[in-house]
Amino acid sequence: MISVAVVDAETPGNVGTIARSMKNFGLSELLLVDPPELDPDGEAYGFAGQAREDILPNAREVPFDHLAENYHTVACTATTNEDASNHVRYPAKTPAELADSLRGVESDTCVVFGRERVGLTNDELARLDELCSIPASADYPVLNLGQAATIVLYELRELTVERDQHPEELHARADERAVEGLHGEFERFLAASGHPEGKRPKTRRLFRRLLGRAHPTGRETRTLRGVFRKARQRIERAESAESAESRDG
Repeated sequence: MISVAVVDAETPGNVGTIARSMKNFGLSELLLVDPPELDPDGEAYGFAGQAREDILPNAREVPFDHLAENYHTVACTATTNEDASNHVRYPAKTPAELADSLRGVESDTCVVFGRERVGLTNDELARLDELCSIPASADYPVLNLGQAATIVLYELRELTVERDQHPEELHARADERAVEGLHGEFERFLAASGHPEGKRPKTRRLFRRLLGRAHPTGRETRTLRGVFRKARQRIERAESAESAESRDG
C-alpha cells in the first residue's frame, strides 16, 4: 500500500489539491504532519473535488516520527543538483524511476511532501529512506507543491490504479496478423490509387517502417485498414462507372 504524507503545509488549498490527485490515481490514505486548519467550507475541500467525500475527511494527523517508524518512506524534494558529497540530498530518483523501484516492495510505503517554500529540512530528509526529485529547468526547478505531488502520483499510477480500468487491448500492440492485414490493404490501395508501380516497393517499405515505430494497437490497425479499404473501393467504383460510360458512349 502507498500512502501520502504532507508535512507542515502552509495553505489548505494545496492539501486539497494533493487529495484530489490521490483520488485521480488510486491512493486513499492521507497523513498530515502539523497541518493547517481544514475547514469543510474552506479551500481545502473546495480544491479536493470528489476527494472531499472520503480522502480529506479520513485524513489522519500524525507526528513526523510516525512516518519514519511505520513506513518505507520516500522524500519528495526539489532538484538540488547535488552530488555524492552531500549524502543527505543524493542520490534522488525521478518519479518514473521511483515507480520502477517500488514495484514488488511488500512493505507499506509513504511518499512524503514538504513545505511549499522550503520543502523538507535536512534533519527530516536524513530520517527518510529514499529521495525522489522531479527534473525541471535549471532556471526554475522548484514546483508548486500540488503540481509536484500530481506528477509523482501520476508516475505511480501503475502501482495504484486497477488495471481493468485501462483494458490492455487499448494499449497493446496489435498482433502480427492484424498488422500484416493492414500492409496488404495498403498495397491494394496503392495499386488502386494509381501510385507509380516502380515506386510502390519503396512506399511499402516506408509504411512498414512507420508502423514498426508506431506499434499500432488493434483498434488503430482496424481503423486504418478500414480507411484504406473504403478509399480503394471508392476508387474502383469510380473507375468502373467511368468504364461503363465509355462503353455506352
